[in-house]
Formats: sequence, structure tokens, C-alpha cells
Amino acid sequence: MTKKERYQKVIEWFEANMPVAKSELHYKNAFELTVATILAAQCTDKRVNMVTPRLLHDFPTPEAMAHTTPDVIYEYIKSVSYPNNKAKHLVGMAQMLVSDFHSVVPSSVDELEKLPGVGRKTANVVASVIYNKPVMAVDTHVFRVSERLGLTTNSKSPLQTEKELTKYIPKNLIAKAHHWLILHGRYICVARKPKCEKCGLKPWCRYYENEILL
Repeated sequence: MTKKERYQKVIEWFEANMPVAKSELHYKNAFELTVATILAAQCTDKRVNMVTPRLLHDFPTPEAMAHTTPDVIYEYIKSVSYPNNKAKHLVGMAQMLVSDFHSVVPSSVDELEKLPGVGRKTANVVASVIYNKPVMAVDTHVFRVSERLGLTTNSKSPLQTEKELTKYIPKNLIAKAHHWLILHGRYICVARKPKCEKCGLKPWCRYYENEILL
């Protein structure tokens, strides 16, 4: 099977079996998604969704968050991972939105990456989810599932994975494919013991072919 054929079969399966795929983070606008995605780094979406309602109720806009302090934000988010750093990032991000971007979350990945706490993965999430840009955010799930399926080969970095996925996945599907791979990794192709018996992608999966069938 060629790589192109593998991609085609995997995409066809996802389109048939997961026609609706979206972020499990709760948000109403670009600012809320940016806040939630910063908080979600090395933390579960479930935990973030427990924290954001109260935080965003009290600080619903960049202006509101820009005028508070990391110490105040910390009290709202102390149950997530790395709360001290994330509190500083959130206030800094809000302040830069106000000062440099007229309080509007930018659509450009390069401009998003200028915001405190926003790395390439977070920038790609916001750009793809809010602005439907054809960019692929690579987290641990996307990295793992892509390699197991054989969509990537011996990828050494998230950036390498991102480039290979965006090379083969049609532009109009890249934003959705990000969620396909995350959700598949979260619930089926889990890290320690993938649930291959439940997986409909077995016929085209390199891991299943090489590790399970042999």
C-alpha cells in the first residue's frame, strides 16, 4: 500500500464514521478558545472545562483579563497543570491583545505565536478552529496516531508530523482531520494499550499489521 492510498482509506473511513468532529473544549469565541487552549497544555480538556466557566464569567474579554493580575487568575486556575506559568501567560496574552491587536484575536499563525503562552500547537488550534485555516495542530495524540497508522514515518518532531500531514491531507479537510486524530487517540488509539479490537482503521494501520498480526 502506498502512502497516498493509506491516507485515502483513512480519510474515507473518518468521513464515513466521524462526519462531525470538533474540539471538546468549551468556548463561545476566539478569545475564550485561546484561553482554554493555553490552559489545556499538558492538561485534560475535562479539567479545563471545569475551570473556564467561572474564569470567563469574571474575565469575559481581553480588556477585563488585561486589568487583573496573575495572582488573581491563579486562584481560578490552580487545579490545572502549571497554574503559575499559565496565570502569567493569560494576563500577558490579554494585555498584548489589547495593546497590539485592538482586542481581536489574530487569524495569522505567526501573529498568534507572538502572544504569551501561545506556541505553534495552540496557534494552529485557534487558526484552524476559529478561522478554518488549513493548519494542523500536533499534540501527543496526533503525533502518536499518525505514526501508528503509518501516515508519518519515524517522525522526530511535531513540526515534521505537521508538514507531512498537511502535504497529504486535502486542504479543506485539515482542520477536521486534526479533531479526527485527536479523538481517535483519546478514545481508541490510546497511548499504553490501543483498543485495536474496536478500531475500524485496522485494515490500513501499520501498527496493527506489524505489531498485532505478527
